[in-house]
Amino acid sequence: MTRTPTPRKPRASSQARIVTILAAARELLAAHGVAGLSIYSVAEHAQIPPSSVYHFFASVPALLEALTADVHRAFREALRAPIDSSALSTWHDLSRLIEQRMLEIYQEDAAARQLILAQHGLSEVTQADRKHDLELGELMHKLFDQHFQLPAMPHDVDVFALAMELSDRVYARSVQLHEQITPRMAEEGKRVCDAYLGLYLPPFLPKR
Repeated sequence: MTRTPTPRKPRASSQARIVTILAAARELLAAHGVAGLSIYSVAEHAQIPPSSVYHFFASVPALLEALTADVHRAFREALRAPIDSSALSTWHDLSRLIEQRMLEIYQEDAAARQLILAQHGLSEVTQADRKHDLELGELMHKLFDQHFQLPAMPHDVDVFALAMELSDRVYARSVQLHEQITPRMAEEGKRVCDAYLGLYLPPFLPKR
């Protein structure tokens, strides 16, 4: 009986080099946006040969996909962080708590704003973002179900993923106009998320 080989983890030295490359790319992205990113600029910023960058990332989109995965890892951790159920009166409280955690990541991470909210026109990054959004939507659904008794949800629409994507569009508009997520647009994003979820959730749900 043949066994499927398990993927090998990068050696410690390779993993350290990857971390160095991504850190340099993140700093350049935060400072100059996608337009200021190239394999050579990343190599120069990381103080390593360009061939070392090419060894791990064959192109700028590959670099950006890795950074997008890193940003979404932070989003997943935010969704998995403990929540005091006693502080939740309605599902709106949970929705706003989740959005506030996402906003804090955007506010603290300029690279996240450039990747997810800025207009860069890179289809590879957009597709990776949407794939990760589906995973975040599933986590959000589970989180709601953990705290509230949910009604039957549609199987042909990713309601929670769409709610998060819609609020992101509001934040993106703010970044486009103001180069930041203003308090006013942060509130609008929360309202948009609430409003869309409200199409499928009644105003009050029994708590678990």
